[in-house]
Amino acid sequence: MYKDIKSFTLAELQKWMVMTGEKPYRAGQLYNWMHVRLVRDYDEMKNIPGNLKEKCRKNFDYVAVRPIKVQESKIDGTKKFLFGLGDLNTVESVWMKYKHGNSVCISSQVGCRMGCKFCASTLNGWERNLLPSEMLDQIYAITLLTGERVSNVVVMGTGEPLDNYDNLRRFLELLTDENGLHISQRNVTVSTCGLVPEIKRLADEKLQITLAVSLHAATDEKRRKIMPIACKYSLDELIEACIYYFNQTGRRITFEYSLIKGVNDSNEDVRELVSLVGGMNCHINLIPVNPVKERNFEQSDRKTAESFKNSLEKYGIKCTIRREMGRDIDGACGQLRQSHIAGNP
Repeated sequence: MYKDIKSFTLAELQKWMVMTGEKPYRAGQLYNWMHVRLVRDYDEMKNIPGNLKEKCRKNFDYVAVRPIKVQESKIDGTKKFLFGLGDLNTVESVWMKYKHGNSVCISSQVGCRMGCKFCASTLNGWERNLLPSEMLDQIYAITLLTGERVSNVVVMGTGEPLDNYDNLRRFLELLTDENGLHISQRNVTVSTCGLVPEIKRLADEKLQITLAVSLHAATDEKRRKIMPIACKYSLDELIEACIYYFNQTGRRITFEYSLIKGVNDSNEDVRELVSLVGGMNCHINLIPVNPVKERNFEQSDRKTAESFKNSLEKYGIKCTIRREMGRDIDGACGQLRQSHIAGNP
């Protein structure tokens, strides 16, 4: 059982109430205050007796992330949040407004140990995993701060979600619970750089979430140069796991492909990518790589990106060029946290 009450399922709360001599219905009240009304402290729970609040305080932490910095894009209204955790670590989240609803991208770890060469999240290494409540509360805090409901959740911020598997699984259960925010599984995307055993484990859960796999290169040799995880799992192993995921869930795989000038954006790269994923039920998300000052990768120009997309479509592969959001506020993963760690205002 977790030490923080916001990571409990309703059933676990009910069991605890019975064990401690409390009425089982109190669990539903507590759960509603935490996951529907999104209160920040026990004191805000108006219909909970004082003695029960005190008992909860003595037994459990109450996670409520605090906003340290908020940036808002003048281009598209995207908001980026730097949140402080109870142990003084920080994580970042992004709120994006689309025609189909509001989407939030959250972090799953403090830092990251995957070491992808184009990502700012990994620059200071890995500190620790986030609790289910710490993942949830990024969404809850943003809902309160923006005053708008979140309809889509993407676990694609700092960290490798499948490297924090058990906490991620509990987070997904709480996020989609009909007694909480009740966000549809189909409106949730989980990203991974390619942890093959965990992809298969997630497939066996038969959830209806979207799995987004960071591909970024279509040969093992090239992928190993930019993604250390490729030294552990080959593309053959990764693609086999993705096919297994589709077969178990019926959910189309999304492949993330960051276009890096002169690295993976040539006609040869197109042919290799077609050879790798052609015939799969998949979608390729082409992403203009985000410039990170600590790295020397440059973004492919628009003409190259359009040509890459058109070539893939000629081979019958569905793809889009991701709309860039929040570029003027360092919208890429890890950049705001990195700036905070470096002491920049």
